[in-house]
Amino acid sequence: MKIKRSKKVAFTLLAVLPIALLVILFTSSNMVLFDSKGPIGEAQSSLIITSVLLMAIIIVPVLLMSVYFPYKYRHSNKDAEYKPNWEHSTKIEVIVWTVPCLIILALGWITYETSYSLDPRKEIASEQKPLTIQVVAMNWKWLFIYPEQQIATVNEVTLPVNRPVEFLVTSDTTMNSFFIPQLGSQVYAMAGMENRLYLMAEEQGEYRGISANYSGFGFTNMKFKAHAVDDAGFDQWVQKVKASDKVLNDGSYDVLEANAKEQIKTPHPVTYFASVDPLRFKDIIEKHAGVQNGL
Repeated sequence: MKIKRSKKVAFTLLAVLPIALLVILFTSSNMVLFDSKGPIGEAQSSLIITSVLLMAIIIVPVLLMSVYFPYKYRHSNKDAEYKPNWEHSTKIEVIVWTVPCLIILALGWITYETSYSLDPRKEIASEQKPLTIQVVAMNWKWLFIYPEQQIATVNEVTLPVNRPVEFLVTSDTTMNSFFIPQLGSQVYAMAGMENRLYLMAEEQGEYRGISANYSGFGFTNMKFKAHAVDDAGFDQWVQKVKASDKVLNDGSYDVLEANAKEQIKTPHPVTYFASVDPLRFKDIIEKHAGVQNGL
């Protein structure tokens, strides 16, 4: 009896271990996708959790049975039930077909709904006018242009909380992916094209921004800081940038491009430009659009 009891305990531990490991992983690691600070990020986190739970209805029982059946029907277990002529069970057939079909239908409906509700180009409902920020992926840095404030920054973006932000995204080099995980969504930055993304931060803080698309040797330095501040803090930050002694003109932009080799090993420092050519973003797009059209 003691031997059988110890074996049952061992089986229980083997069955519970995978679930315990998953719980530890989700609770102990810094998973920013599940620490959302904006409405888009929260909706996407909810979508991920809902999808995982629905699929777990199948995955968890399969994992448990993959341990239970080999243990129960092992060669040394002489008490295991043996039915060599058994070949069909209507109940089992109904379960193994109905449950997956229902889960697929549920996931399909959720995918259909969220494909529209979480469209990156869809404006976020708010009483405040969206703040426009133009984003340019470069080698190996991010350039942010504020057309309304007529300022620009490198590797740092600041936005006011509870105000929608319209990001206009392009690339002056290879394809990258603009992504602030805690705010949600990511869109590709492609040369000669303008992509659009609406995000909003609901809490003040510093968030990590990355490129989620490998783009060459300096890819690891394609990072930036996103600061969410209140309205007063945003106005102060704008004045701080305007106090810079640098301007973003043809000469300084050429320097940014020329420094690409240095940023393969060392990230480009945060840089402020007190003024910027209002047509800079448009010119960057048209430069590559002309090449794509064979001009």
